[in-house]
Amino acid sequence: DRLDSTIVRLDTDEGVVGWGEGCPWGSTYEAAFALGVRSGVEELAATVLGLDPRRIDVVYRAMDRALPGHPYVKSPLDMACWDIAAKAAGLPLCDMLGGRTPGRVRLHTSVPSGSVSEIMAEIDIVREQGYSFHSVKVGGDAEGDIERMRSIDSRMADGEELTFDVNRGWLPAEAVAALNATRELRRVVEQPCNDLDQHLQVRRLVSQPLAVDESLVTMRDLLRIIETDAGEVVGIKLSRVGGLSVARRMRDLCMEAGIRMNIEDTGGTALQASAVVHLAQATPEPLRRATWICYDRLTRNPVDGGAVIDGGWAVAPDEAGIGAHPDEAALGDPAGVYTIEE
Repeated sequence: DRLDSTIVRLDTDEGVVGWGEGCPWGSTYEAAFALGVRSGVEELAATVLGLDPRRIDVVYRAMDRALPGHPYVKSPLDMACWDIAAKAAGLPLCDMLGGRTPGRVRLHTSVPSGSVSEIMAEIDIVREQGYSFHSVKVGGDAEGDIERMRSIDSRMADGEELTFDVNRGWLPAEAVAALNATRELRRVVEQPCNDLDQHLQVRRLVSQPLAVDESLVTMRDLLRIIETDAGEVVGIKLSRVGGLSVARRMRDLCMEAGIRMNIEDTGGTALQASAVVHLAQATPEPLRRATWICYDRLTRNPVDGGAVIDGGWAVAPDEAGIGAHPDEAALGDPAGVYTIEE
């Protein structure tokens, strides 16, 4: 019901300001939590301040030396550096991330688990809003999921895309039984089991296209996914992998391997969503599969501008930088201010 987000403002001596954001999906979804973002920013402030934010890889290596691991902590600082670099170059962020591709970024829904009637009621709502790509949560009841998956698939209209997102909800034996019972559906099934080792047990015994999401955290994870042919799709979530810098490298490696990508994040305001849309906009189709953003569901979005959601699609802003502007008056007093010591 409530997300705790950290918005970072990074000032330069040239007067260019960069903005970044980190918003974990609570504290139970993955190894990240909101207070950890703020503690990490405080820990890294002395390392980042004084460096040229346009030298983004230099800044990132310095962060890695000062604080190994904790990728979600580095994401908002990395995002702010990209914002500054793009503004300094006079380019929208997508042009710094490989170049704007034609057209719009397709968005997908996130439909919570429930009965078939409850799921279809949610899908009917987003259909009215223009969405035609649905990610439906299943898992936790493998036997019931078999009938849910068949029934929901049969209710898809022509041209609608569907992912069954298990969200680590099955044991390997349950996953094998459920997927072999529904092999005729040919829908992408996302993260059926808790970790990549369990996922690979299932992969050897089923024929459906699979997606790896929560098990993709590091570049080494992605190399293993490619080497083991673990899936046709991966989910690249900016905060989880460590920010735009790491996500861009993952994007490039996936393009070489022919793996499709859901490029997204774990929540946040229009600032975080816009950074995601920029990376997606710089990723060519069909390798760019879909993107999930949720700021339109927030009761409070203290950010002006940014990527606009339009009927299940979005387009990266044209202005220099990320193109999303936090309302500092709405944000209130900062939780911390860090400066270079004279």
